[in-house]
Amino acid sequence: MGTNTSPDAAGHSRPAVALIAGPTASGKSGLAVAYARWLEQRGERAVIINADSAQVYADLAILSARPSDVEMGGIDHRLFGYIDGAQACSAARWAADARAEIAAVHAVGALPILVGGTGLYLQTLLHGIAPIPEIDPAIREAVRAMPVDQTHAALAREDPASAARLNAADTTRVARALEVVRSTGQPITHWQARKVGGIGDQITLRPLVLQPPRDWLLERCDQRFALMLEAGALAEVETLLTRQLSPDLPVMRAIGVPEVAKLLRGEIGHAECLAQGQLATRQYAKRQYTWFRNQPPESWKRYTEALSDSDNVDFDILFHN
Repeated sequence: MGTNTSPDAAGHSRPAVALIAGPTASGKSGLAVAYARWLEQRGERAVIINADSAQVYADLAILSARPSDVEMGGIDHRLFGYIDGAQACSAARWAADARAEIAAVHAVGALPILVGGTGLYLQTLLHGIAPIPEIDPAIREAVRAMPVDQTHAALAREDPASAARLNAADTTRVARALEVVRSTGQPITHWQARKVGGIGDQITLRPLVLQPPRDWLLERCDQRFALMLEAGALAEVETLLTRQLSPDLPVMRAIGVPEVAKLLRGEIGHAECLAQGQLATRQYAKRQYTWFRNQPPESWKRYTEALSDSDNVDFDILFHN
């Protein structure tokens, strides 16, 4: 039996999917390529599939730390830089694209290796998404125009359970819950209990979460952003700005883009841009670190060492035992 299939508890063969997850700058991309090469040496084939919300955008090669052709090492990479920045990629869209790519990889007898740090993407792919119908635009507009205190008070009347569960200060989720119950006639929990599209029960997942020492990780964040500024981040953002895209689009809010944009507009100097970009990167890494420490099941393997040399990792232990 190849590494692209594994037996389930009943002994039935299910297609395998490897997953390398963790915070930014933890070494995920390099480890994935090293693992794919290790498999090739054993006569197996692997394909790396992106699970990072910034690396989907064609406009963000540098600031998203998308692997270069050299860094890809001849390994097939998919869902990297395939969406124009003028579009907002949702978790649902990415999950649908990832399902299609995983099926295609399995069809040729290869092992998909998911790589990324976007927890919502991974949750949607594995567990599915609530099939909430389209919200009536008039209802959405009315709800979003309400004062914050009135929104939570209305939710308490129309969906008491959600109001009790949600903090009144969590304005986005409160508004979402209110617009769902008003538009569909059902509380949001009704839909969330009916998630569809997840593949977690159809595959054998081989997950690995990178949790390196925090000091090492944060130093890597600082070093990487400094290298991005030297490697063309300014030109990348300058090109973005010429497109005059909405500032609300994900590509315009990606880590590093607002900071570099301020530098290009003359609002801050290079040193301040560097400091702000490094801070934003560290803060993002901390949020991801916390998420991957608390959210994935305890059964998911954790790798807690500083990953300085992926070629010396024991892949048999990490993914096959």
